[in-house]
Amino acid sequence: MTTSFLYEFISGYKYGVLSTVTVDGLPESALVGFVITPDLKIFFDTISSSRKYRNLVNNPALSFVIGWDSEQTVQYEGSAKISLSDELEELLPIYFQVFPDGRERKENWKDLVYFSVEPKWIRYSDFGNPSVIEELRFP
Repeated sequence: MTTSFLYEFISGYKYGVLSTVTVDGLPESALVGFVITPDLKIFFDTISSSRKYRNLVNNPALSFVIGWDSEQTVQYEGSAKISLSDELEELLPIYFQVFPDGRERKENWKDLVYFSVEPKWIRYSDFGNPSVIEELRFP
C-alpha cells in the first residue's frame, strides 16, 4: 500500500466520522466534511463553540473513519492543529474546490476555525474476497 493509493481512495470521499476525546475522557464523534492532500494531511473546518473544537484544543489526538459505503474503509489516526495563515493559503483552495460553500462560511462565520491533521497511523481494509488489511505508520 502506498501513500498515492491512500490519497486516491480517501480523496474519493468528502465526509468522514471524526472522533475526539472530551476533557473527562469520554468519546465524541461527528460527521465532518474534509479534504486530503497528497501527503495525507486532512483539513477541515468547525466553529469554536463546537465540542470537537474544545476537545481538540485540549487534546489534539483524533481518529477518522472514511469510506463505510462499500467493503473498503480507512481508519486514520493523527494529531490536529489549528491552521494559520501560510498553511491556510495552501489548503483553502483545495478545500474550496470540494466545498465551494466554504467561501461563504469563511466570509460570514466569525467563529470559524480550520484544523489540519498530520497522520500517525492509517489502516486500509478491504473486506472483499480476498480480504486485505494493511497499515502504515508515520513518524
